[in-house]
Amino acid sequence: MFPAISDWLDANLDRVIAWRREIHAAPELSMAEFATTAKVVEVLTAAGLSPVVLPKGTGVVCDFGPTDRPRIGLRADLDALPVTEQTGLPFASQVEGVSHACGHDAHTAILMGVGCLLADLEDLPFGVRLLFQAAEEIMPGGALDAIDAGVMDGLARIFALHCDPHLPVGTVGLRAGALTSAADRIEVHLRGPGGHTSRPHLTGDLVYAMGALITGLPGVLARRVDPRSGTVMGWGAAHSGDAPNAIPQEGRLRGTVRTGDQSVWDEMEPLVRSIVGELVAPLGVSYDLNYVRGVPPVVNDEDSVAMLRRAVGAIDPATEVDTPQSAGGEDFAWYLQHAPGAMARLGVWSGTGPRGDLHQPDFNLDERAIAIGIATLAGTVLQGELEPEPPLL
Repeated sequence: MFPAISDWLDANLDRVIAWRREIHAAPELSMAEFATTAKVVEVLTAAGLSPVVLPKGTGVVCDFGPTDRPRIGLRADLDALPVTEQTGLPFASQVEGVSHACGHDAHTAILMGVGCLLADLEDLPFGVRLLFQAAEEIMPGGALDAIDAGVMDGLARIFALHCDPHLPVGTVGLRAGALTSAADRIEVHLRGPGGHTSRPHLTGDLVYAMGALITGLPGVLARRVDPRSGTVMGWGAAHSGDAPNAIPQEGRLRGTVRTGDQSVWDEMEPLVRSIVGELVAPLGVSYDLNYVRGVPPVVNDEDSVAMLRRAVGAIDPATEVDTPQSAGGEDFAWYLQHAPGAMARLGVWSGTGPRGDLHQPDFNLDERAIAIGIATLAGTVLQGELEPEPPLL
C-alpha cells in the first residue's frame, strides 16, 4: 500500500467508519438525499475543499488538484432502497421501510475518505473530480442528471467501486470488458370485457392472456436473440382479479429485460413490442405496453482496468480477483459513454456465514472493506497514468 495511504488510514479510518454508520442509520431514497448531500459537503469543506451541490439539490461535485494535467473522476452513489432493514445492527436504519441494502453508504464514506486523504497531499499526478451521485437505484439513473450538469466535462477517465457480498473482504474484483448488463423495465396493462369462468369462449380470457405473456415472452425472446448475449427476461409482479369464478377486466404485469450485449440492447424494445403483440393477438384482449429503457452495460476500458490493477496490487498481490459479468444494471454505464473508465467490485463478505446478496433486508458488509476501497481509489490517482499496452507484433 502507498505509504501516504496507509499513514492516513491509521489516523483516520475510524472517522470514515463513523461517517458510514451515520449515513446508514439515516438512509434517503433516490432524489431525496438532502441530508446525505449536506454531510458530504460538511466533510469535504472541513478538509479544505470546495464542494458544489448539483442543480437538483442532491449530489455533489468537487474538483481539486492540478489543472495542467489530466483530470480523473471518482464516483460514489448516495441513495438507499425502499427495503426494511433486518440486520439488527446497533446503527440500523431509523427510517421505516428504507435502508442501505446495496452498500451506497459505504461507497459514499469511502469517497469522502479519498477526498480528505488526497486533499492533504501535494503535487498529485492528476486533477481529481469527486462525484457523489443521486438516484442510482431508479431507471434510467441519476447519472444522466449529473452528466447534464456537466460532470463529465474535461474528464480523461472515471472510476467507481461497488460492494460485492459474493467476494470476501480484502479482495477487489477486476474485469476488462462488460461488467454489468443493460436493464430495461416493462409494464403490460391488459383489458378485456370480463366474464364467467364457465364460458371463456364468450369473452376474452384476460388471465389466460396474462399467462401466455408470463411464459411466452421470456421463452420466445430467448429464441429470438443470440444466447451468447446473456439476455434474460423475468417478471416481478402480476396482478389481476379477485373472484375465483370471474374472468377479470384488467390485469398488469411488470418485469425487467436484461442483456449483456450493447447491440442486442439497441434492438430490444421493438423486439419485445413485436413479441407481445404476437402473443396477445389471438386472445381477444387489448393491451398497452410501457417500455422504460434503462441503462446500457458497464463496459470497462482495458487501460483503466490496468490503472486499477496497479492500485490494487499495491495493497497486496492477493487482493485482485477475477469477477464475472453480472446481469444487474448500473447507471455508471452512462459515464462511460463520455469517457473511458472502469468499475471494480469491492469484496465485503466477512468470510463467515451466508454470503447473502444486494437488495436483501439482511444485507450487511464487513467494514474492513472500507480501508480497501479507499486504498483502491486513492491508489488509482497516486500511481499515475499507465501507458497503453503496446500492440503485439
